[in-house]
Formats: sequence, C-alpha cells, structure tokens
Amino acid sequence: MSQRINYRKAQRPSAFAGFDPILTIAVAALLVIGTLLVYAATRNWYAANGLDPEYYLKRHVVNILIGSLLAWGTTIIDYRLIRAYTPFLWIGGVVGLTLVLIPGIGEEVNGANAWIGLPGGFQVQPAELAKISIIVGMSMILSERSHDSDAPSHRDVMQALVIAAIPVLLILAQPDMGTVFIISIAVVTIIAVSGAPLRWVAGLIIVAIVGSFAAVQVGVINDYQVKRLQAFVDPNADSQGSGYQLRQARITVGSGGLLGTGLFNGPQTNGRFVPEQQTDFIFTVAGEQLGFLGCGFIILLYLIILMRAFGIARRSSDPYGKLVCTGVIAWFAFQTFENIGMTLGMMPMTGVPLPFLSYGGSSMFANMIGFGLLQNVNARHRG
Repeated sequence: MSQRINYRKAQRPSAFAGFDPILTIAVAALLVIGTLLVYAATRNWYAANGLDPEYYLKRHVVNILIGSLLAWGTTIIDYRLIRAYTPFLWIGGVVGLTLVLIPGIGEEVNGANAWIGLPGGFQVQPAELAKISIIVGMSMILSERSHDSDAPSHRDVMQALVIAAIPVLLILAQPDMGTVFIISIAVVTIIAVSGAPLRWVAGLIIVAIVGSFAAVQVGVINDYQVKRLQAFVDPNADSQGSGYQLRQARITVGSGGLLGTGLFNGPQTNGRFVPEQQTDFIFTVAGEQLGFLGCGFIILLYLIILMRAFGIARRSSDPYGKLVCTGVIAWFAFQTFENIGMTLGMMPMTGVPLPFLSYGGSSMFANMIGFGLLQNVNARHRG
C-alpha cells in the first residue's frame, strides 16, 4: 500500500510542470534590472531633497510581488476555462474605462483622464488591463467556428472588431494614443493570424492611417500630443519646450558610451534632466549607466521572450491558445519597440512604459498577466 502511495506521489505533477524555464528566467532578469534602474532613477534626487530615497523602490517591489501573484493565478487555471469568463473580463474592462471618464472618479495625469485613485496613494490604469480583455475577447470570437471553414467568417471578424472598438473608443476619449496604437497592432495581428481574408488586414491598416489624420483634424488628439509629433519630426524646433524631453533622452543615452557610467553614477539621471525617467523613459537610465552593452543585453532579453512566446504559439494545437499568444506577442513586441524607439528618437513620444522594466503598477500587473497566459498555454498546449 505504501509503495502505491509513493508511486502516486511520484507521478503528481509539479505546480510548475510545463512552464518554459527560459521564458521565466528572461522575465525575472528584466524585473531585477528594472528594479535597479527605477532605484537609480529616483534615489539621489529624493535623498537630496530630504525625501525617502527608497520610496519608488519599495512601491516597485510591491508592484512586482502583486504582479507575480497575478501571473501565478493566471497560470493555475486552464486558459480554456478562462475563455468561459471572458465576457465578464471584457465587461469589467469597459466599466473601468468608463469610470475614468466620470468627474470625481477619474484622475488626470499628463493630460489624460486615465487613472482611478486608490487608498494609500496608489492608482490603477484600466486601459492597461483592457489590453488583456481585448486579446482574450477577440481570440474567443475568432477561434469559435459556427461553420465548416478553417477561416473566420466576415461576421466573426465584425464581432471581434466590435469587441475591440468599444474599449478603444473609450481610451481615445481619455485620450491615450499610445495605448490605442498598441491595441491596434494587437488587433490587426490577431485577425491576420486567425486566417481572416487579407483584405480585412489591409482595410484595417488603411482605416488606422486615415483615422490618425482625422483625429488630428477634429481635435481628438490634444495640443500637447500634436506638439510631441512635431518634436519627433524636428526635435530642435522647440528644444526647451515640446522637444526638451526627447533631446535630453538622446543626450542621456548617448552619454553612457560602451560600458556606461556605472549604476547610480549617471550625472544626467541624478540631475533629473529627463522627466518621467522612472516610467516611460527608464531606458535612458540603462543607456547612461549601463552603456551600449547593458542596453544590448536588455534588448536580448526581450528578443528571448518574444522568441519563446512565438514558439509557444506555434506549438499550440488549440486556436484559442494560439490567438491569445499572438495577441500578447504583438503587444509586447510593439510596446517594447515604441518605448525604446521614442527614447532614441526613432518613434514619436506616446507615453507608454517599457514592459517589465518601467515603474507603474497597472502596467506591471498587465505584463505579468500576459506572461502568465503564455506559460498557461505552454503548460497545456497538448491538452
């Protein structure tokens, strides 16, 4: 009897069985590096002004711990069961996006009514979590076939676009153009991978381009966002105004050289020349203090994450799991490219954080849930 019991115990799967260890190590490495960079971006200035130098460090660690719990919670439930709760997730996302637009509930930060205040000075940004609800919602619609075809019908695609359009319109009303761009890339990628006719993909790209110009003309985009675009085209046109942040970011990254000035030793960072450095411009800290080699290592970690995620999507035999992974890949890839690109002056400033690296609770929570979804599909792709 005891032998039988021991045999059963030996056969019991681990709580981490089926997880991709390389993906986990790459994400963990970014979290550690990000923690050091957030501390480096804020420590000296806070100490010099008589404030707690570990203020952002403590909050960032708390965000990582909460995010890790969310990732773990996402992995222990079969992702195919999560599909059953997708309508509730989507409704919750829409409710959150609606609440931020109500005066007295939503809080304005950097020109966008995108936040809801919580006790203890914490804030939540529903638009970040809406990325998850849109990805799982579209994947659910496009993976369910009500006909004998391997490709989604025009009705399926239209329903999936409605699932994305309602949250996107609410995010536009804030306005948060950076998040809209990221979601749009994920939407087009999911539809393309779902097997929908290419004319849908081409049509969506055309609509996005026309819509961007129309948004500027009708005033959906605020003046400060238009000035950011102008600063991207000509950073020297207003070097002390709209072009200041971009100019200082490029100076800071370039000052690091090959090896960097050393962690906590960057004069540009310690002088607080780059606004929002612990959040949207965290890569400038890496550029100055870790240098070209340190930045290259960070980019390598992102490439590892994307390659492992692509492998998970390719191996998944379930259309729903494949599309969920596709959405997460598109989201991580474009947001990483946009953030690093705007830091280097290759992309316009849109105010999006760098995944797993930047300070910010809502972004960290969403990133870790996305990571959890990847591990969930990987652990059950043969099921």
